[in-house]
Amino acid sequence: MMEEKRTEKNSYTVIFAILMVFVVGALLAFAAKSLEPTISENKRLEKQQNILYAMGINENDENSANFVSTEEAPDLFSKYITKQIVITDGTSTKEDDQAYLIDVKKQKDNVKRGRERKLPLFIGEKDGKTYYIAPIYGKGLWDAIWAYIAMDENMVVQGAYFDHKGETPGLGANIKQRYFMDDFIGEHLLGPSGEFKGIDVSKSNGDPKNNDKTDNEVDAIAGATITGNGVSEMIKNDLKLYLPYFENLKK
Repeated sequence: MMEEKRTEKNSYTVIFAILMVFVVGALLAFAAKSLEPTISENKRLEKQQNILYAMGINENDENSANFVSTEEAPDLFSKYITKQIVITDGTSTKEDDQAYLIDVKKQKDNVKRGRERKLPLFIGEKDGKTYYIAPIYGKGLWDAIWAYIAMDENMVVQGAYFDHKGETPGLGANIKQRYFMDDFIGEHLLGPSGEFKGIDVSKSNGDPKNNDKTDNEVDAIAGATITGNGVSEMIKNDLKLYLPYFENLKK
């Protein structure tokens, strides 16, 4: 009799646990669904802030990197980004005012599946100067890294914003520090003959003050070799795809 009662109690516990799993799961699903519009809006604003930052529309102080506010971002984006295009087949372009919402990671995955890859490019105007901002995506030490690189018509970097998902604080995570991002300004992506060379994040860089902007190198972050290599590869692999577009600009 005692054994039967104990079994019944165990059954109640199992049933209660199963019910709680269903209840909690339903609540979490409801919360996730309810938050979808807010999450999407935050992502939209963040992308606008990233693009603006790369072309020099930001609230930087002497040392730190700061975005424009989320309240200002939509108006500033409309003001400074004059055209958004999607590039396919190297030089074929199509205007798309929602190009900034394209998921760059998914587009890279499309190549593995034999599908067409779309390359978004944002064209901005500031103080009489034209900026071409490209989003790029790669792999760091632990997880994804990404960036927005602003260039002029000669593929000389005019600004950059880097970010990461899970790099080591104080080491690889420093790719989003002002001192690292500012090093890219003025760096040439092309070699002397117009060939694409990219920019290496180099431990052996002999120009620690970054005075030589034509060496296709910037100084590495101490203790973050793999993250730095990821940045180098991301720049080389993704920005090279834009070369035909820039060559076509000069025709």
